[in-house]
Amino acid sequence: MDSVKVIVAGAGSRGAGYSQYALEHPDQMTVVGVAEPRDYFREKMAAEHNIPSDNVFSDWREMAAREKFADAVIIATQDAMHEEPALAFAERKYAILLEKPMAPTAEACEHIVEAVKKNGNLFAVCHVLRYTAYTRKLKELLAQGVVGEIIGIDRVEPVGFWHMAHSFVRGNWRNEQESSFMLLAKSCHDMDWIHHVMSSKCTAVSSFGSLRHFEPGQAPEGAALRCLDCPSLVEKNCPYSALRIYLRGCVERGYTGWPVDVVTPEPTIESVTEALRVEPYGRCVYHCDNNVVDHQVVSMEFEGGKTATFTMMAFTQMEHRSDRIFGTRGEIKGDGSKLSVYDFLTDTTQVYDTELQDSSILGGHGGGDYGLIHAFVQAVAANDQTLLLTGADETLESHLMVFAAEQARLDGKVMNL
Repeated sequence: MDSVKVIVAGAGSRGAGYSQYALEHPDQMTVVGVAEPRDYFREKMAAEHNIPSDNVFSDWREMAAREKFADAVIIATQDAMHEEPALAFAERKYAILLEKPMAPTAEACEHIVEAVKKNGNLFAVCHVLRYTAYTRKLKELLAQGVVGEIIGIDRVEPVGFWHMAHSFVRGNWRNEQESSFMLLAKSCHDMDWIHHVMSSKCTAVSSFGSLRHFEPGQAPEGAALRCLDCPSLVEKNCPYSALRIYLRGCVERGYTGWPVDVVTPEPTIESVTEALRVEPYGRCVYHCDNNVVDHQVVSMEFEGGKTATFTMMAFTQMEHRSDRIFGTRGEIKGDGSKLSVYDFLTDTTQVYDTELQDSSILGGHGGGDYGLIHAFVQAVAANDQTLLLTGADETLESHLMVFAAEQARLDGKVMNL
């Protein structure tokens, strides 16, 4: 097939990650344009992909104003900035790969779906968890009826204590007025995963959760506003210390990838120390402008009286999600790589290992990042939406579950869908 020409709106970690596919498979995908307001990231992507200077923009609007000059666009702007570019590129008839969440409001999501259906765009949201070897194997086993009919699902997302501090207390997703609420920003693809595995419509949701720990009243006595200014005895006793996470945990050990490369693009002891002195990632986690929850549970009812629960928890190790699938003839336990299937009739257990040894940027989410971009490129090349595991309507359906769950949390009631 001819190499699919792609332009990228947003050259941060997600946009750059998906673009890596073009460097690994230039015969399948070529990045021919980029729009990014930050000089360093814009110029880095332009250089890596040899993008002509005429196709390098500081604003996605400039790129969208051009006559269509590629087959597809990857939209990887911040959460609150998805709707406008999605509508603009839909109008230009681009195939669209949109970073999750689709948009921060139900109305904006509906506008995007209306636009892509009106314009006939091939369209996918980055629900990468559908594309992992783990999920594909699970769906295969369920289709074979190994546990009979699914009655219930329990899923736990262990966000990880330092990941919570990095992304959702100090980082870009800390404040829902600037990005989106936690369940949407972090866990919309977990809710989509449950919807995908259950293979039926959700009829009702309830939810509980709050911001319990990362607020001023929980600060240790004597804590400063920045970790570099904190008394040594206080700082060294704090698991969320920026010095512990970024300096002692990363740079001093010779590691300069995510998350420390978010603190400063070219991490050294000197550059990271300076960034922690003046940038948001050096703030005390108890004195930030964060307002998203640090724990939340969601209960769901599906057609036929089936049920599911989802737990998002900040106070964990950084590890794979865990799952339990309850069926009429058996049970499946999963940890993101291994699936353990117990058969009620034979009293036997069979284990399936789907672990992928891939430490590259596209190995993220258990190989789901690679699986998604590979499927998207193949779908664009063949102009075949069915090569993708989800489309506009199903994505909207799972997003509406998320919005209903958050409303249930805020109002303290069950929401019917």
